[in-house]
Amino acid sequence: MNDTPAQTADAPDTAAPGSYFQHHVFFCLNKRENGEACCADHNADAMFAYCKEQAKQQGLAGPGKVRINKAGCLDRCSAGPVAVVYPEAVWYTYVDQADIDEIIESHLKNGKVVQRLLVPPEAGR
Repeated sequence: MNDTPAQTADAPDTAAPGSYFQHHVFFCLNKRENGEACCADHNADAMFAYCKEQAKQQGLAGPGKVRINKAGCLDRCSAGPVAVVYPEAVWYTYVDQADIDEIIESHLKNGKVVQRLLVPPEAGR
């Protein structure tokens, strides 16, 4: 029997085939000690915690749904703070809780990318 996570009883069919979560969100929380730009300098930790709590409160968290994770450097520092939503590989920047709320409502709940918060494709480190 092939018991991959997407095929377990805990993961509903809302997740993509072969995926345990419908959406997996990674927040860069990297802190650079050398003074270079980094997401940690832009309240990333607080916005990660807020997003994680909102996902739980709104019943979005769990197998077949949404997972909010911490990440180290995602190498998009010039656009920081950044978060990326998989499996779509949509890169967002954000300023405050209102931006996080919009990402949750539009993308995570309704599958619609928040165009105004997209990281420019050329933005790197």
